[in-house]
Amino acid sequence: MNFLEVSNISKQQHGAYILKDVSFTQQQFQKIVIAGETGSGKSTLMKIAGGMAQADSGTVMFEGKRVKGALEVLIPGHPGTAYLSQHFELRNNYRVEEILSYANKLTDEEAAEIYDICKISHLLKRKTDQLSGGEKQRIAMARLLISSPRLFLLDEPYSNLDMIHKSILKGVISDIGERLGITCMLISHDPQDILPWADEILVMKEGEIVQQGSPQQIYNQPQSEYVAGLFGKYNLITPGNAAILEGLPGVTLNGKSIFIRPEDFKIVRTKKDAVSGKIVDLSFYGGYLEAEVALGKTQVTIKTTDTRLKKGAAVNVGLTPEMVWYL
Repeated sequence: MNFLEVSNISKQQHGAYILKDVSFTQQQFQKIVIAGETGSGKSTLMKIAGGMAQADSGTVMFEGKRVKGALEVLIPGHPGTAYLSQHFELRNNYRVEEILSYANKLTDEEAAEIYDICKISHLLKRKTDQLSGGEKQRIAMARLLISSPRLFLLDEPYSNLDMIHKSILKGVISDIGERLGITCMLISHDPQDILPWADEILVMKEGEIVQQGSPQQIYNQPQSEYVAGLFGKYNLITPGNAAILEGLPGVTLNGKSIFIRPEDFKIVRTKKDAVSGKIVDLSFYGGYLEAEVALGKTQVTIKTTDTRLKKGAAVNVGLTPEMVWYL
């Protein structure tokens, strides 16, 4: 039995499909990310999976029981699931411990562990108007977690957070799975938030899943430019320009465009298994540089840590053969 099974979900709004025949499964403890451009149906799909919205057709099963839609119940939400909206709210002028006590059904020891995991133990005596946005979000998470959900749905949890609070929240979400044994699904736009965490990624476009796979598959073997672009910079060399790479290990001229991520091109010392190029621009990103390199009439982006490179310099460019992909 699948932990969560979403089958043939469709939903229309104003005569247009928001979701169209969407199906997927999630196993217990499997970490799933739903990714896609704004308006692709991510949030609607997640809400339906948790019983927070109503599908027009299709079914959702959680632990073998059908998840009723929001129009079928008095209070939306399926038992055993929790949904954290990106538009969560906390009551003003209440102490944090008061807000949490209303929902708490755990022992003091169990609740204290959740407060520790959410990094809010030091905030319990504060009022909600004395908190930062990141602190409020972690309190909203704790309020849901003390209801002991088995499936936690997080809709854009990293949006509008600075780097410090985002880093804290990543640790919190990791601990929710590892220390509390809660299965998590989240929505995010940022590949740096998605790729290190996910076991499986669902990529959505116009209400449909256009690719599903592991982070490695999605990143290195995208099925379209749309999927490729969601997860970072890439080089796509058209069939008309592909001859510049002819003879390099791993390259086949087969009439398709050649897809290579910037880090899979290499600036090398020797001309063996390399082509000649010229650096036309350099950008500094702290731990690495991005070099724009002209290969004949084609320009490619190369990610490198070689700080000795200079704009205008002639270079030899190789690649990682096993990372070549075709679109």
